[in-house]
Amino acid sequence: MIARRPLLQLDWGMLLPSVALTTIGILLVFSASFHQGTSSVLVSSHWFRHSMFALVGLGIMLVVARLDYRVFRTFTPHIYLATLALLAFVDVAGQEVLGVRRWIDLGVLQLQPSELAKFATILALARLFSDYKDQAAKPHMLVISLLLVAPCTALVFVQPDLGTAIIFGFIWLGMAVMAGVRAFYLGALGVVGIAATIPAYLFLLKEYQRERVHTFLDPASDPLGAGYNILQSEISVGSGGLLGKGLLNGTQSQLHFLRVQQTDFIFSVLGEELGFVGAALVFVLFAVLLWRGLEAAVNAREDFGRLVATGVVVMILAQAVINIGVNIRIFPVTGIPLPFISAGGSSLLTMFFALGVLQSVYRYRTKPRW
Repeated sequence: MIARRPLLQLDWGMLLPSVALTTIGILLVFSASFHQGTSSVLVSSHWFRHSMFALVGLGIMLVVARLDYRVFRTFTPHIYLATLALLAFVDVAGQEVLGVRRWIDLGVLQLQPSELAKFATILALARLFSDYKDQAAKPHMLVISLLLVAPCTALVFVQPDLGTAIIFGFIWLGMAVMAGVRAFYLGALGVVGIAATIPAYLFLLKEYQRERVHTFLDPASDPLGAGYNILQSEISVGSGGLLGKGLLNGTQSQLHFLRVQQTDFIFSVLGEELGFVGAALVFVLFAVLLWRGLEAAVNAREDFGRLVATGVVVMILAQAVINIGVNIRIFPVTGIPLPFISAGGSSLLTMFFALGVLQSVYRYRTKPRW
C-alpha cells in the first residue's frame, strides 16, 4: 500500500542526522583508505563504494517511507523464513574470509544475511507480541519469543559471529520490555544467563573468541598479536585531543598502524582525526536520531508499529554502543559496525531500509502535525 500523505511529512529529525552520520562516515572511510595508494582513488577506494551504497540506501529509505508499514505485517512469515534460508546457505556454502562464513558474493555486493536477519527478527517479534498482546505478561509468551529469536541467533553464532548474535539478544530484550513482559521473568532469565556464562565460555566459544576476552583484559600481554588492535585504537582515540589532527593527518590511520580501520575501528579514526569535538558531534547525531525514533514508537498508530520502531531503535543503539565501546576498550572486539559510518554495503542498506520503515511509522502516527 502506498501512502497518500506527502513525502514532506518525513521526520527530518530522523533524516538529517542519518544523512549527517553517513556523510561523516564517507569522509572517515576516505581518510582511512587514502593511504592505500590505488591507481584510481575516485573509483577503487572504499569511500567510493560507501558513497554509492549511501545513495542507494537513501533511495531505498524514501521508497519504503512511502509504504504503509503495516504491509510488512502480512509478509513477516515469508521474510523471516527467507532470512533463515539465507543464513543456512551462508553457513554451508557462503564466502569464507579468515576462517568465517558470513557473506554471499553477488559481485557488486558482498551480501551479509545476518544484517537482514536483524530486521527480520524485529518484524517477527513485533508480529508475535502484537498478535498476542493480551498474553505478553504470561511466561509461555517469554518462551515462545525466545524460540523465535533462537534460530537466527544460532545460525549467526556458528558462522561464527558472536557480536551479531549478541545484538539479537538486545533486540529481543528491548521489544520484550515494550511489549509488557514482566520484569520478574526478565530478571529470572538474567540470573540464568549469568549462571550460564562460565559453561558458555568454556564449551561454546571458539579459541579465538576466548583469546579476545583474554587480550581485552590484558592487551599488553600480546602487543604485536591479539592485543595489537586494542592498543592501537587506544592510541588513536587518545591522541586526537580536543579538535583532532585533521582528516588525512592521523598517524595511526595514514601510517598503517590501525587495522580494519574502515569498518570495526572507524571510531578510532574519528577520535584521532576529528578529536573530542568530532566524537561529541557523532554522539549528538545518534542521540537525536534515537530520540526521534522513540518519538515515533510512542505515537505509533498501533502495537505492531510501536514494536517495530522500538526494535529499530534498539538495533541502532546496541550497535553504536558496542562498536564505540570496543574502540575505547569497554568491550572485547566483536566485529560490529558503527551504524551509517562503518564501510559495508549490507549494513548501510539494512540501516536505511529500517529507517524507511521507521519513517513510515512516523507518517502514520496518531498525532499528525498537518
